[in-house]
Amino acid sequence: MKTSLLLASLLLTPALVTADDKAELTALLSEFLDGATRNDAAIHNKYWADELIYTSSSGTRFGKAELMQGVTSRGMLKPEEIDTVYSSEDVRIMQYGDTAVVAFVLVGRSGADTKRYLNSGTFVKRNGQWQAVNWQATIKAE
Repeated sequence: MKTSLLLASLLLTPALVTADDKAELTALLSEFLDGATRNDAAIHNKYWADELIYTSSSGTRFGKAELMQGVTSRGMLKPEEIDTVYSSEDVRIMQYGDTAVVAFVLVGRSGADTKRYLNSGTFVKRNGQWQAVNWQATIKAE
């Protein structure tokens, strides 16, 4: 009984994020935000798992197929077509084995206008690759 409780508490306690995984997840987020700025379908496809559950800041929920349809219908943006550039602030990563939670402030800059969103994603590492299986976006309170 004591062994089971100890094992359960160890499994439910966030592991220290390994330096390699933290660097990989941070780089993946940066690559994704650059790709999202350009509306790059290949980057989106790499980032999102097939079973994705995405809850948008407007309160709609959809999966990868719907998300990819929106991305591919618009196509890759040319540099002169980009009106919003995305970046991140306050990135926090908690790892639980081959699962990680990445929370950050998404910053969208469009000219003089800046919008911030609280985003969090649950990632699973499969075949050496991290992908988001769940995503939540919320408009940040001022």
